[in-house]
Amino acid sequence: MKFQFSEKKVKLPEKVHAYAEKKVMKLARYFDEDAEALIVFSVEKNRNKAELTVHGAGTWFRASESTSDMFASIDVCVSTIEGQIRKNKTRLARRLKDGAFQRTASEEVSFAPETEEELSIVKAKKFYFKPMTREEAVMQMNLLGHSFFAFRDEDNGGSFAVVYKRNEGGYGLIDDVE
Repeated sequence: MKFQFSEKKVKLPEKVHAYAEKKVMKLARYFDEDAEALIVFSVEKNRNKAELTVHGAGTWFRASESTSDMFASIDVCVSTIEGQIRKNKTRLARRLKDGAFQRTASEEVSFAPETEEELSIVKAKKFYFKPMTREEAVMQMNLLGHSFFAFRDEDNGGSFAVVYKRNEGGYGLIDDVE
């Protein structure tokens, strides 16, 4: 697994990076060698935030946690991603490394039943996507009180696009690649 570290508004000692690498390596058994892990450390309002993004097997996994201790934030991120993998193990089995879900003698045995959540569409709507500028789309999203808004982007020849509110503030744009 390849590691990449990033720090925002904080300079951490190397032992934090080593700890994160050691903990994230627990996830390596699910992925082939070419998997990548990006760990972003930051401090916001006296809270230590760790964001872990793992890309492997053609799938992205992401977890973010903010606690009073950076080591605890790392632990929670790793366990969150491991939970995501376990929860969706039947859907991911074809993509992840062979033997990823075989238990070893050193693993803890969990007696909690693993239930699989059904991914079913419970409601479908059809919309006419009106051509508009990006600024109009952001305004419309805010007027509706939604966290995202789909539209036809006049600034990009009428291609399908989505604007969304970012957790860090501001807005994002997902646009069609030509």
